[in-house]
Amino acid sequence: MVLLLCLFGFISGITTALFGFGGGFITVPLLYALITLVWGPQNEANDVAMQIAVATSTCVMIFSASLSTSAHYRKGHLNWNIIRPFIIPISLGGVLGAFIALSVNSEWIRWLFIIYLIITILDCFLRPGFMQTSREGITPSHRHHVADTPIGLLIGAVAAFLGVGGSVMTVPLMRRRGASMIQAAAFANPLTLPMAVTGTFTYLYFAFTQHIELGDGFLGMIYVKGALILIVSSWLGIRFANLLMPYLSDKRHAQSYPLLLLIVLAVMLLT
Repeated sequence: MVLLLCLFGFISGITTALFGFGGGFITVPLLYALITLVWGPQNEANDVAMQIAVATSTCVMIFSASLSTSAHYRKGHLNWNIIRPFIIPISLGGVLGAFIALSVNSEWIRWLFIIYLIITILDCFLRPGFMQTSREGITPSHRHHVADTPIGLLIGAVAAFLGVGGSVMTVPLMRRRGASMIQAAAFANPLTLPMAVTGTFTYLYFAFTQHIELGDGFLGMIYVKGALILIVSSWLGIRFANLLMPYLSDKRHAQSYPLLLLIVLAVMLLT
């Protein structure tokens, strides 16, 4: 399982840099499988397996999104005038989403995760504006600012609830506003950070105030060993992805986004 964590951490680092995924779509299914299959139903952690997977993934995203944001910033891919209106709403949404996740059954989160994946995949293929954009780049627009607050709240809540980062909503959103795939992925990483921070602290606060004790190796609901392995291996994945970016066309970049989601969907359905 250590080798699997290293491999999936490396893959999540690549997806973080290329798609802004924050690793959640990769690490949540793996951690869920680790808890349910390796530790077994007799372990107390099995009752909150999805919450542990989501909380651990959210914690890892603080580091992976920070590293990828730094890399995109150095390459000049970020426009803070576009990012800034989302930061506070996404932060608040992260708190809301984490509290909702802690109040529902673990299996409910898993199925909502699956349903959300299906909706996102269909949206990418069927609704125009994602696979191909007619504009060169994206610029700030005042008409978007009014809508950005409720959109940001929704992104933060869904991302923290499912532990997937905000990319599954921000990438299609920015894409339809005219962003290239590199720009959309670049914007997704700093927009994942506020949700990851507030969501992680919410999970920790809840675990400590409710006196949830899952044994050695856990900090609240965060699986510490798994988180550390994923952080280190995702850093290597981000470094590798930065070498690939110049050779990936915008069209191929966009096409590979929903295809990757299809693989994750298959994993979640088989787990």
